[in-house]
Amino acid sequence: MNKPIRRLSVFALALFGVLLLNVTWIQAFQADSLREHDYNRRQFVDSLNQARGAILVGSEEIAWSEPVGGDSDQYQRQYEAGELYAPVTGAFRAGSSTGIEQSENNLLNGSDERLAVGNFLDTLTGEEQQGASVQLTIDPDAQQAAMDGFNELGKNGAAVALDPSTGAILASYSNPTFDPNSVASVTDTTAAGEAWTDLETDEQQPLLNRGLNERYPPGSTFKVITAAAALEGGATPDSTIDAPATLDLGAPLPNAWGGPCNGGAPDSLAHSIEQSCNTSMANWAIEVGGQALSDQAEGFGFNTEIPATPLPVTESLAPVETDRNILGRAGIGQSNVEATPLQMAMVAGGIANGGDVMTPYLVESVLASDLSEIESASPEVLSTAVSSSVADDLTEMMIRVTEGADASGDSARIDGIQVAGKTGTAETDSGPTHNWFISFAPADDPQIAVAVVIENGGGSGGTLAAPIATRMMEAVINE
Repeated sequence: MNKPIRRLSVFALALFGVLLLNVTWIQAFQADSLREHDYNRRQFVDSLNQARGAILVGSEEIAWSEPVGGDSDQYQRQYEAGELYAPVTGAFRAGSSTGIEQSENNLLNGSDERLAVGNFLDTLTGEEQQGASVQLTIDPDAQQAAMDGFNELGKNGAAVALDPSTGAILASYSNPTFDPNSVASVTDTTAAGEAWTDLETDEQQPLLNRGLNERYPPGSTFKVITAAAALEGGATPDSTIDAPATLDLGAPLPNAWGGPCNGGAPDSLAHSIEQSCNTSMANWAIEVGGQALSDQAEGFGFNTEIPATPLPVTESLAPVETDRNILGRAGIGQSNVEATPLQMAMVAGGIANGGDVMTPYLVESVLASDLSEIESASPEVLSTAVSSSVADDLTEMMIRVTEGADASGDSARIDGIQVAGKTGTAETDSGPTHNWFISFAPADDPQIAVAVVIENGGGSGGTLAAPIATRMMEAVINE
């Protein structure tokens, strides 16, 4: 063989070698990531030919698959009370999915490796392969209470409720919502596609899970974190600080009512929370310092990547502020502080749980088609935000918000039950204020912690957000 032919042969063999390595790499090492890639629509199209597992709330199926019938081998996804649960379940459709339908896709469609043995046995017996069922932590009454409250109010926003002792998400509602049935049709994919496009381009963003993925200035609800930083730094609920009618923070910072907080005298930390005094709480933020305030917020989950619930959670922000003017406004939940409703529910839940913030989760258990349990929730402490004594002090201060003589959140009262709460009114870059309420109840034996935000409500947290939170608390407590 002459030299040029030998070189060409070696080059050709090298090309074949590179091709084989590439194929091996793709098929052996990248197979899973390519199969599950967002742009790989075949994973969803193929799933239309399988009996997808159900999504359950309690013992009720809120999402399931039914045979299309006729000449079709496909299955149609059905959603019960679709608009109520859409912020959690998302939607499954030909080509894509969202929410739990997406995050738990491998379990629901039966491809998860933990289902391999069952799938193999089904093949041997001729049984049709079925996906696993996903049981959610959602309390249907609390979820319904949130939806009813927003429907009556006619405003956008979100409500999130947690079990303080475990981190289980009892409610996660986002308004506006959407009907997953409108985009899930496999018999009229054109109409379903058009409906999906309408949702994606809607200025109201119905596909956005505001509870987990939208950040808002938390306003005065953040004052409980400022109070926590002060208490951890050695202050007591009776410690006082100047509380004038206005505070010079580059521009005047007034109190909501235009006057001082304690008749012109220094105000106690407890009364400042009760009345929601801006000037005193801004002074407390300046007193404790930017690092301590940011560290305290981080103890509750700010500036932290929250583990997927399994839905992704957007990180809340409370950076270290060194400028006095910015720090003062950060202490009342403005300037660069941003929080999701889930984050503020975690703040309330951490105080309710004696200082321990639990990792939030949405999936209680996963069951195979034979009802054997594949996985179950195992509550975990995310962080210890404050000591138990500080948590007790904060609880008493938050009870004054609903029961005190100068209560700013007395609309959240429940007959015969003590409610710990905090109102919030947050200024925005444009438009009316956002209105907040965070709370937990019963204060002496917390069963539920709630955060509600009303977008551009223009009122107060006590009048707009608190009634929704109260409905949700009553729904769980009355059970």
